[in-house]
Amino acid sequence: MRPLPPTLVVLRTPPMPVRRSAAALLACTLALDSAPGLRAEPSVIELKSGAQLRAEVLAERPDRVVVDLGFTVLSIPRDEVDRVTALATTAAEEIDITPVGQLFRTVLNPALLPVQAHVEHVGGAVVLVQSPTGLGSGFIIHPDGYVVTNHHVVAGETELSVTRFVRAAGALERVRHQRIRIVATDPRADLALLRIEDTRGVSAFPTVPVGESQTLEEGQGVFAIGSPLGLDRTVSQGIVSSRNRLVDGQLYIQTTTQINPGNSGGPLFNLRGEVIGVNNMKAMAIGIEGLNFAIPASVLKNFLRNRDAYAFDPRSPNAGFRYNSPPRPVSARVAAASSEPDPASPSPSAPAEAAP
Repeated sequence: MRPLPPTLVVLRTPPMPVRRSAAALLACTLALDSAPGLRAEPSVIELKSGAQLRAEVLAERPDRVVVDLGFTVLSIPRDEVDRVTALATTAAEEIDITPVGQLFRTVLNPALLPVQAHVEHVGGAVVLVQSPTGLGSGFIIHPDGYVVTNHHVVAGETELSVTRFVRAAGALERVRHQRIRIVATDPRADLALLRIEDTRGVSAFPTVPVGESQTLEEGQGVFAIGSPLGLDRTVSQGIVSSRNRLVDGQLYIQTTTQINPGNSGGPLFNLRGEVIGVNNMKAMAIGIEGLNFAIPASVLKNFLRNRDAYAFDPRSPNAGFRYNSPPRPVSARVAAASSEPDPASPSPSAPAEAAP
């Protein structure tokens, strides 16, 4: 009797869910071909297109990567894969390398996770910044309650509030802080540093790490968290369109991540949960979509390291208050014309006639 092909033996096993049958069949086939390289562990697969997926890697072959998505088994051509990272290994390697005295946090080898996992991890440090005339977003960078936002969110205002969103009993609870001090502002870079002074019993606020914007690449995946139009904790995702886009003499990160009024001052994250930009503007016109801009993290770091030079002082015209524009300079020709005597007016040297 002729023996059955090895792969058909699986069909004689007791019935199992279709997904697992397919995975087991493919795993068995791969094991028969080449046992080395087979692993079934949660990993993040980054594609060269900028997309990512989280799945169990069944096998890594020279020509393909085979993953179990849960409902099907997918074979991805190796040419389309940029990097495969095991989640457990990545998370264990994360190290806080913040220098003593530095206001913002930096980490080494942060975990590469899906966006939904990052939202749960860093979302607690993203806040809503409100003033009597408007609102924006911000994020906490230091456990003592230091918050970064845009200058135009707080310009001309001193009565500010910061709302945090705390997860409790499976729901988000709004915690509002109303004693907010403006520490520093830079109108040119459109950055502002605030501090929450009514801690409401919080000993250490949750924070987000600040990453490197110089290492960004076009097509890299990014996401934003903010409060566009006051819609709390809105998440949007996109890619980096340009790492260095010059606009009005300033360099910005151009991204397809949706930025709307209310996102101003909020963080732009990479897929490792690091802040690589501060969202601040978008192109708005009929027929224009996906032109959004963020202040690079390199500019933010320079602002924070030199915050004493940008210290807020309400008595200084360089502080975050609105002032009337100064008078325009008058040209010499206009000045000379305005100084000529009016023929209808009496000569200043002639004596004035006494009233009858």
